[in-house]
Amino acid sequence: MLVDLRSEPLSVAEVLAAVEDPGAGGVVSFTGLVRASDGGRAVTTLEYSAHPTAVELMRTVVARIGAAPGVVQVAALHRVGLLAVGDVAVVVAASAAHRDEAFVACRRLIDEIKAEVPIWKHQVFTDGTEQWVGTP
Repeated sequence: MLVDLRSEPLSVAEVLAAVEDPGAGGVVSFTGLVRASDGGRAVTTLEYSAHPTAVELMRTVVARIGAAPGVVQVAALHRVGLLAVGDVAVVVAASAAHRDEAFVACRRLIDEIKAEVPIWKHQVFTDGTEQWVGTP
């Protein structure tokens, strides 16, 4: 099971390779990229940080999604540290016996990681304001 937080650039190909399986009839992935703007404001700096338990909690989410009926493999990587516009921030993928299960598993995977794993985004805008996203 591929699950990790990394400070170096993420590989979409690595995540897709991790969910390959002869029993899978469908593979669905999601790649989250750093946008140049958020809420109509231009972003100058974006940094992700995570709680020390974040990888363990990601493993829990990935295992839960991977145990769903029809799901064959799931994988997730998330960046931490300073990122530039266009950088890959998160990659998740799911393979399943059929396409519907793969789509559902991939969507649940990214949604539940965002909802349950303590990863925080700090954005600085060109107007000098800043915003934290995902903090308690």
